[in-house]
Amino acid sequence: MAAIDELKDLLAGDIRQLDTLADLLNQEKTCLSSSDIRKLETLTGEKNRLLEQIRESAKRKIRLLVAMGFRPDSGDPSRFIRSAGLPELLALWEQADQRLRHCQEMNQTNGRVISHLQKRLSRLTDIFRGVAGHQKLYGAQGEQKAVSHSTILASA
Repeated sequence: MAAIDELKDLLAGDIRQLDTLADLLNQEKTCLSSSDIRKLETLTGEKNRLLEQIRESAKRKIRLLVAMGFRPDSGDPSRFIRSAGLPELLALWEQADQRLRHCQEMNQTNGRVISHLQKRLSRLTDIFRGVAGHQKLYGAQGEQKAVSHSTILASA
């Protein structure tokens, strides 16, 4: 039973951390819309530290579940918890999962905003270079490059 109690404590901690992460992601979205780079850098550091803590907690939860008899190749841990007849633990697991999915959606939204800002910056850079109307090719990472960016006209 000690493993169950420890798992409940970890899940309760995860819920608090995921709520904090959601708050950080909201702040990140605000910083992206206001172009507050300094605050964005601070938030990124906080977010990375929090994500590392969440990863460590996930590893500990899996170890506890394995100690309780869960086999990772047998499917989703929630199925194991449900079949073990642990409704409190299942409720905590589902709350944490719901918050995790919400954070993933928020992070994807912020990623789309960043992608849009990068494309906008790229178009502005092309205008400054005078290659706005030129043809573009795709690079190895799928980014667009103006043909004139990679063409060397002369070298000294």
